[in-house]
Amino acid sequence: MRSAALRGLNLTFVFLVPFVGAVGAAVTLALGLVTGLHVALLIIGFLVSGLGITIGYHRLATHRSFEVSPLVKAVLLACGSTAAEGAVIDWVANHVKHHEHSDDSQDPHSPLHGFWHAHCGWLMGFGDIDPERYAPFILRDPTARAISQTFPIWLAAGYIIPFLIGGWEGLIWGGFFRQFAVQNVTFAVNSVCHRFGARPFKTTDFSTNNWVIGLLGHGEGWHNNHHAFPWSALHGLRWWEFDLSGRVILAMEAIGLAWNVKRPDSQQIQRKLAHPEILPAYAHMARPRGQIRVEETVR
Repeated sequence: MRSAALRGLNLTFVFLVPFVGAVGAAVTLALGLVTGLHVALLIIGFLVSGLGITIGYHRLATHRSFEVSPLVKAVLLACGSTAAEGAVIDWVANHVKHHEHSDDSQDPHSPLHGFWHAHCGWLMGFGDIDPERYAPFILRDPTARAISQTFPIWLAAGYIIPFLIGGWEGLIWGGFFRQFAVQNVTFAVNSVCHRFGARPFKTTDFSTNNWVIGLLGHGEGWHNNHHAFPWSALHGLRWWEFDLSGRVILAMEAIGLAWNVKRPDSQQIQRKLAHPEILPAYAHMARPRGQIRVEETVR
């Protein structure tokens, strides 16, 4: 029953609403109804909901790559909920299964089953993965449980706020089209970044670093780096691998909002490099004094 209900919601919020947003954005643009306010709502919403996914859902809730207070965690997870990618508990369970079965027959979204399936087709089975089996730790997290239980409120806020600020055009650009943009960038990490790009690290899957998705996805496109060190809060490991999410986490660490920020050191990097001659590019990753070494067995 739960799976059937989630499939219906996925059909609506993954396919129908974003499609309406894309069409609505094109129509309002053609009619000259779009102002700077509507574009600002798109950009701000893209950053807020996108970083809520990359920092909150992914690096914090799933991989526990840094720590924050319950209040900061609640804000990050609420922002991620506005992306309409499901409640955090279900998102985490799906992502943990992906890492446990990356690019094998049980991977929820491997391109082995087709590019469209990896991009978004797999979401029709989003509710089939059991959090008790794959992510029992998230069920013990009171903040994650609370945000998951109130998911419809945060989802609705992602539409209501831009509507109140910018009217119907605000709803289209800051709500529906913003959702289209955020979701397709997230989905591209699963599809594009397991097929196209560079592989500086030896991993057991087909993950790649793709600079386009790296920029659009707030650093998530440095996906081969991520699969080599899934517990790292930083995905961009070389100076030119711009990782907005990682920069935000480091800024949070600098002002005391985040702590125990995990990152690989140069020795761990050296062991996994596919091409040892590029090691000097990672020299800045030497472990800072006082930082506890993270073992590679951490998920």
